[in-house]
Amino acid sequence: MKALIHAENLGLEGLSIRDIDSPNPAAGEVRVKLKTVGTNHRDLFVTNRHQPTEGTLVLGSDGAGIVDEVGKGIVNIKVGDEVIINPGLGWKENTPAPPDNFEVLGHPSNGTFAEHVVVPAENVVLKPIHLSWEEAGVLSLAALTAYRALFTRGQVKSGMKVFIPGIGSGVATLLLQFAKAVGATIYVSSRSKEKRQKALELGADKAIDSNGDWEEALEGEKMDLVIECVGAATFNKSLAQLKKGGTIVTFGASAGDVVQFDLRPFFYGQYNLLGSTMGSGKEYKEMIEFITTNNIKPVIDRMYTLDHYEEAFMRLENGEQLGKIGFVIEG
Repeated sequence: MKALIHAENLGLEGLSIRDIDSPNPAAGEVRVKLKTVGTNHRDLFVTNRHQPTEGTLVLGSDGAGIVDEVGKGIVNIKVGDEVIINPGLGWKENTPAPPDNFEVLGHPSNGTFAEHVVVPAENVVLKPIHLSWEEAGVLSLAALTAYRALFTRGQVKSGMKVFIPGIGSGVATLLLQFAKAVGATIYVSSRSKEKRQKALELGADKAIDSNGDWEEALEGEKMDLVIECVGAATFNKSLAQLKKGGTIVTFGASAGDVVQFDLRPFFYGQYNLLGSTMGSGKEYKEMIEFITTNNIKPVIDRMYTLDHYEEAFMRLENGEQLGKIGFVIEG
């Protein structure tokens, strides 16, 4: 089968398209013939984490397709089922943190940037009928991350004021759609005028310029909840937008891992700082039900064929996308 693999060199230079053997499912597993797959910033990080000495790795976490082979003991999934893949492996129940054996498809195990992928049967669900193949293929990692951060950790409710800095990524656009669906008031920021306008079209109540004075642009309004995924570049500015007793949930650090902030105003303000990452299998099914009930679809930036991976990854790395970038594996 054709696959986008990482080997030999660190970084994007280690990527290439190759023909490799198609995997076969063991007991409890299914094989999916992929139709569409989605990129994530994680894919960029993996190219620097995966060492050449570790052998060949198929990248990719998101995907949707048709089951074409099932292993022994599978009764709830059959050949021909149209499915979408939950990339979180080994985290079934909704626990405070993932178990020690939790991993994400695409590293260290082979991922979805190929014609076939094998996953545990518990990691596929029937494709929601309101999603196109393109939408289904790019959804899972971003939507699950957004769902846990917003609902499980952030406890969002109708009437809350929610701030999402750095609107434009797949997770951020889904956070906006999810929060809007439950009746929250949404504020976002971006350096891009185009992204701010798109956010308003998606339902944001106010979109401010990330390069400006946030206090002034928000006219002194303070937030009940901030969902922060940018990292060091925006963390303190995000924290400053919280009302006393408010909550900031962080799940990413694309602009720096290390943050310094003043503890004294933090504890006097009674703020809550919560970490989040991905989500459990239970949350995944809740998320699928939520998007189906509310007819939510991921925003798609561009779809490429797999042989145009360099262009796709450069667009992702430069932050030019608005929504999700994906690959069409099969028409």
